[in-house]
Amino acid sequence: MAHKGLQAVRGMNDLFPEDTVAWQALETILREQLRRYGFGEIRLPLLEHSELFARAIGDVTDIVQKEMYTFLDRNGDSLTLRPEGTAGVVRALIEHGRLRGTQARLYYVGPMFRHERPQKGRYRQFHQLGVEMFGLADPSSDAELIALSARLLDSIGVRAELQINSLGTPEARAHYRELLRQYLRPQTERLCPDCRERLERNPLRVLDCKVESCRTVAADAPRLLEHLDSESAAHFQQLRSYLDVLGISYRVNTSLVRGLDYYHRTVFEWVSDALGAQGTVLAGGRYDGLVEQLGGPATPALGFAAGLERLLALRALAGSAYPAARVQLFLGALDPQAMAAVLQRAEALRAGGVAVVVGGPASLKVLLKQAERSEAQMQAIVGAAQLSGDGAPIRLREQGGSGTWEGSWSELESGLRSLGVDFGTPPPHTERNPMATRSVT
Repeated sequence: MAHKGLQAVRGMNDLFPEDTVAWQALETILREQLRRYGFGEIRLPLLEHSELFARAIGDVTDIVQKEMYTFLDRNGDSLTLRPEGTAGVVRALIEHGRLRGTQARLYYVGPMFRHERPQKGRYRQFHQLGVEMFGLADPSSDAELIALSARLLDSIGVRAELQINSLGTPEARAHYRELLRQYLRPQTERLCPDCRERLERNPLRVLDCKVESCRTVAADAPRLLEHLDSESAAHFQQLRSYLDVLGISYRVNTSLVRGLDYYHRTVFEWVSDALGAQGTVLAGGRYDGLVEQLGGPATPALGFAAGLERLLALRALAGSAYPAARVQLFLGALDPQAMAAVLQRAEALRAGGVAVVVGGPASLKVLLKQAERSEAQMQAIVGAAQLSGDGAPIRLREQGGSGTWEGSWSELESGLRSLGVDFGTPPPHTERNPMATRSVT
């Protein structure tokens, strides 16, 4: 029964073992695909100095103005729960001097925080996979990153449409912003309240507004692709040719801009209407100026992020099932003498790769109930009589099936194997393990 007092913060959810099995399966698939592309994991703090996000994301964005969880700590420093991961990755690479003359391929998985209205697939604490590449300026890197995103979605059975666009250089974009303002100002009354506010500070966001009246206005707006600098236009054309060679279908969406100020040239999104209104599944692009903007050396960079809650919801619609990891043996003790032997044997079995739950000391009736609740594949109840050399045999019984085995305590492992219990492969202990004191063969 749920407690009526303390509750989780709205938009922040608890996940129990029956939920996390799906998360673990998803993350395992994603990590394996990233390994194949040469990416390594980086783990970052949940808290950063607020200045980082104001400088990186842009202090005129909705995220910085409305959505960040920001507070003063005891020293009076302004800290923020990370609303996205790219800024933290760049900060870490600059701080630890890992950018000069090198290329980096990194990914992260973890929670992000934004104070927005919770809805299906969107929460105030949500989880993202983020992928970042540094030191690669050629459009072939854009194509490789998009190919990776396509493979990730395909590997988990998610179907979506790829949309691409180019934002050009900051200089070309500044010129286009003024053209866009000139077009939008006479039509202010047709815009939604949010877009009226965006008109002067961030007019590109009007282009991807989902309100129908704003979409109608945006349909006849000047196209950014028609006002690109020559290098950005050539970059975008080369990217399209690479995508064609790779057989990756796409649609050029001239209204696609992304909500963060640091994007430069290529932007892309994978979108799907499977969860209702058309929504973004995975999105990213190039942000060549961000490293220098945050105090590092001029470094080309690009990346993308995907919300794990949304990926899980799409996988569920596709019918993906995740059987929970099952305990293989319930081992119960009828008395304290048997309990010591049960604990010792359980540890030996676990070291050999078997999942074991122990119970007792307790009566047979209680142990049988515990065994049933454990949902273990097998059960065995042990007392002092079974542990003596010439005593009663140990009886292994398959729960939910008809398999049985009888034998001595010393033969228990053989009995488990005869009933089909998978011992798996225990983790290796070698000299490469920094916690090991010697190599074990």
